[in-house]
Amino acid sequence: MIIIPEIDENDIKILEILRKNARTPYTSIAKELGISEAAVRKRISKLEKNGIIKRFTIDYELSSEIRAIVMVKSTPQIPTPEISKKIISIQGVEVVYETTGDYDIIAIIRGNSIASINKTIDEIRSVQGVVSTNSTIVLRTWLYTQ
Repeated sequence: MIIIPEIDENDIKILEILRKNARTPYTSIAKELGISEAAVRKRISKLEKNGIIKRFTIDYELSSEIRAIVMVKSTPQIPTPEISKKIISIQGVEVVYETTGDYDIIAIIRGNSIASINKTIDEIRSVQGVVSTNSTIVLRTWLYTQ
Protein backbone atom coordinates (compact mmCIF):
# COMPACT_ATOMS: atom_id res chain seq x y z
CA MET A 1 0.00 0.00 0.00
CA ILE A 2 1.38 3.39 -1.02
CA ILE A 3 0.96 6.14 1.55
CA ILE A 4 0.54 9.58 -0.02
CA PRO A 5 1.68 12.35 2.33
CA GLU A 6 -0.94 14.94 3.22
CA ILE A 7 -0.24 18.41 1.92
CA ASP A 8 -2.44 21.44 2.31
CA GLU A 9 -2.85 24.83 0.67
CA ASN A 10 0.06 26.36 2.65
CA ASP A 11 2.36 23.52 1.55
CA ILE A 12 1.38 24.15 -2.08
CA LYS A 13 2.06 27.88 -1.66
CA ILE A 14 5.46 27.13 -0.10
CA LEU A 15 6.32 24.87 -3.06
CA GLU A 16 5.28 27.58 -5.53
CA ILE A 17 7.41 30.20 -3.75
CA LEU A 18 10.45 27.91 -3.61
CA ARG A 19 10.00 26.85 -7.24
CA LYS A 20 10.35 30.49 -8.28
CA ASN A 21 13.28 31.13 -5.92
CA ALA A 22 14.69 28.34 -3.75
CA ARG A 23 16.63 30.96 -1.76
CA THR A 24 13.53 32.78 -0.52
CA PRO A 25 14.07 33.42 3.22
CA TYR A 26 11.76 31.52 5.55
CA THR A 27 10.79 34.85 7.11
CA SER A 28 9.52 36.12 3.75
CA ILE A 29 7.54 32.92 3.18
CA ALA A 30 6.07 33.14 6.67
CA LYS A 31 5.04 36.76 6.14
CA GLU A 32 3.41 35.98 2.79
CA LEU A 33 1.46 33.03 4.24
CA GLY A 34 0.64 34.65 7.57
CA ILE A 35 2.28 31.88 9.62
CA SER A 36 5.39 31.73 11.82
CA GLU A 37 8.89 31.15 10.52
CA ALA A 38 9.06 28.01 12.69
CA ALA A 39 5.93 26.69 10.96
CA VAL A 40 7.52 27.30 7.54
CA ARG A 41 10.70 25.52 8.66
CA LYS A 42 8.70 22.56 9.95
CA ARG A 43 6.61 22.33 6.78
CA ILE A 44 9.66 22.45 4.49
CA SER A 45 11.38 19.80 6.60
CA LYS A 46 8.26 17.59 6.31
CA LEU A 47 8.12 18.13 2.53
CA GLU A 48 11.78 17.05 2.27
CA LYS A 49 11.31 14.05 4.58
CA ASN A 50 8.31 12.85 2.58
CA GLY A 51 10.21 13.15 -0.71
CA ILE A 52 8.02 15.91 -2.11
CA ILE A 53 10.95 18.34 -2.19
CA LYS A 54 13.66 16.29 -3.89
CA ARG A 55 16.42 18.90 -3.94
CA PHE A 56 17.13 22.61 -3.92
CA THR A 57 18.85 23.70 -7.10
CA ILE A 58 19.36 26.57 -9.50
CA ASP A 59 18.47 27.20 -13.13
CA TYR A 60 21.28 28.78 -15.03
CA GLU A 61 22.20 29.62 -18.57
CA LEU A 62 25.70 30.27 -19.89
CA SER A 63 26.12 32.00 -23.24
CA SER A 64 28.87 29.53 -24.12
CA GLU A 65 26.72 26.49 -23.38
CA ILE A 66 24.37 24.52 -25.62
CA ARG A 67 21.29 22.71 -24.33
CA ALA A 68 19.33 20.06 -26.16
CA ILE A 69 16.23 17.95 -25.66
CA VAL A 70 16.62 14.29 -26.58
CA MET A 71 13.45 12.24 -27.01
CA VAL A 72 14.04 8.51 -26.64
CA LYS A 73 12.04 5.50 -27.83
CA SER A 74 12.76 2.34 -25.88
CA THR A 75 12.11 -1.34 -26.36
CA PRO A 76 9.40 -2.95 -24.22
CA GLN A 77 11.81 -5.80 -23.36
CA ILE A 78 13.79 -3.58 -20.99
CA PRO A 79 11.89 -1.61 -18.31
CA THR A 80 11.91 2.13 -18.92
CA PRO A 81 13.20 2.91 -15.37
CA GLU A 82 16.30 0.76 -16.07
CA ILE A 83 17.02 2.71 -19.25
CA SER A 84 16.33 6.05 -17.52
CA LYS A 85 18.81 5.23 -14.72
CA LYS A 86 21.52 4.51 -17.27
CA ILE A 87 20.79 7.70 -19.23
CA ILE A 88 20.87 9.96 -16.14
CA SER A 89 24.35 8.65 -15.32
CA ILE A 90 25.78 9.86 -18.65
CA GLN A 91 27.94 12.99 -18.44
CA GLY A 92 26.08 15.98 -19.86
CA VAL A 93 22.61 14.68 -18.99
CA GLU A 94 20.90 17.15 -16.67
CA VAL A 95 17.48 15.59 -16.13
CA VAL A 96 15.49 12.61 -17.39
CA TYR A 97 11.70 12.37 -17.62
CA GLU A 98 9.69 9.23 -18.31
CA THR A 99 6.79 10.27 -20.52
CA THR A 100 3.73 9.07 -22.40
CA GLY A 101 3.23 9.41 -26.12
CA ASP A 102 5.52 8.58 -29.01
CA TYR A 103 8.63 8.82 -26.82
CA ASP A 104 9.16 6.97 -23.55
CA ILE A 105 11.94 9.15 -22.18
CA ILE A 106 13.00 12.78 -22.58
CA ALA A 107 16.49 13.85 -21.53
CA ILE A 108 17.67 17.42 -21.16
CA ILE A 109 21.38 17.67 -21.92
CA ARG A 110 24.07 20.38 -21.74
CA GLY A 111 27.40 20.77 -23.43
CA ASN A 112 29.93 23.42 -24.35
CA SER A 113 29.89 22.56 -28.06
CA ILE A 114 27.90 20.71 -30.70
CA ALA A 115 30.59 18.01 -30.54
CA SER A 116 29.94 17.46 -26.81
CA ILE A 117 26.17 17.40 -27.42
CA ASN A 118 26.71 14.80 -30.17
CA LYS A 119 28.91 12.73 -27.85
CA THR A 120 26.19 12.71 -25.18
CA ILE A 121 23.52 11.78 -27.74
CA ASP A 122 25.73 8.95 -29.05
CA GLU A 123 26.13 7.65 -25.50
CA ILE A 124 22.35 7.77 -24.99
CA ARG A 125 21.88 5.84 -28.26
CA SER A 126 24.33 3.19 -27.06
CA VAL A 127 22.29 2.40 -23.92
CA GLN A 128 20.80 -1.07 -24.18
CA GLY A 129 17.06 -0.74 -24.79
CA VAL A 130 17.21 2.58 -26.66
CA VAL A 131 15.59 2.03 -30.07
CA SER A 132 15.81 5.57 -31.48
CA THR A 133 16.22 9.22 -30.54
CA ASN A 134 15.01 12.56 -31.82
CA SER A 135 16.95 15.63 -30.72
CA THR A 136 16.38 19.35 -30.80
CA ILE A 137 18.62 22.26 -29.75
CA VAL A 138 17.22 24.79 -27.24
CA LEU A 139 17.45 28.32 -28.63
CA ARG A 140 16.05 30.31 -25.69
CA THR A 141 14.71 29.54 -22.22
CA TRP A 142 11.81 31.29 -20.53
CA LEU A 143 11.24 30.85 -16.81
CA TYR A 144 8.24 31.99 -14.82
CA THR A 145 9.49 34.69 -12.43
CA GLN A 146 6.58 37.00 -11.65
